[in-house]
Amino acid sequence: MAWLVRTFWRLVLAAVLLAALAVGLYRVVDPPVTLYMLQESRRLGGIERDWVPADAMAPVMLRAAVAAEDANFCRHWGFDMDAIRDAIEDGGRRGASTISQQVVKNVYLWHGRNWARKALEALLTPAIEAVWPKRRILEVYLNVAEFDAGVFGVEAAARHYFGVAAADLSALQAARLAAILPDPKGRSASRPSGFVERRAAQIRDGAATIARDGRAACFEG
Repeated sequence: MAWLVRTFWRLVLAAVLLAALAVGLYRVVDPPVTLYMLQESRRLGGIERDWVPADAMAPVMLRAAVAAEDANFCRHWGFDMDAIRDAIEDGGRRGASTISQQVVKNVYLWHGRNWARKALEALLTPAIEAVWPKRRILEVYLNVAEFDAGVFGVEAAARHYFGVAAADLSALQAARLAAILPDPKGRSASRPSGFVERRAAQIRDGAATIARDGRAACFEG
């Protein structure tokens, strides 16, 4: 029994150290590939991806992503408790996942809904919030997010949909890219449906609002 207890705690310590190494490493090293990218690459025979730093993205793209996915990004520590409460009151019909949680899921974990993944996400999300600057979290998010089948990252998405670099995206183009993030395979930024057009207009307004009220301060400048 004593041997089992010692082995258990050694495994726990090894897991903690491995997680700490992974979180610390990706603060300065760009994730080379994610599990989902590998899966899609095998399925499609290849993917489009070109990593770019946040400085090579149009600032409005960063604001649009935050306005669309996590308006309180600068005000929470990884979990938006107000959004979680609203989601519960709405019967679970709306999402409450923050950008930080999505980065953890996309970079370190696997897609799917089970308790093991949720538990790991709950442990890793505060860790990256503690170690990574907010701008780094957003930079990684926009480089690993899927924007169409086999199209990953905002640079590949900007060229795929509009034929421009991420640095040259207009406010409208950035808003359209942000509008398709929840359903990249079912929406198009270059041939937007009426819903995507309306959502993009909301995101443009939201991006301008968070620039004015200070909710973009943690990742700009």
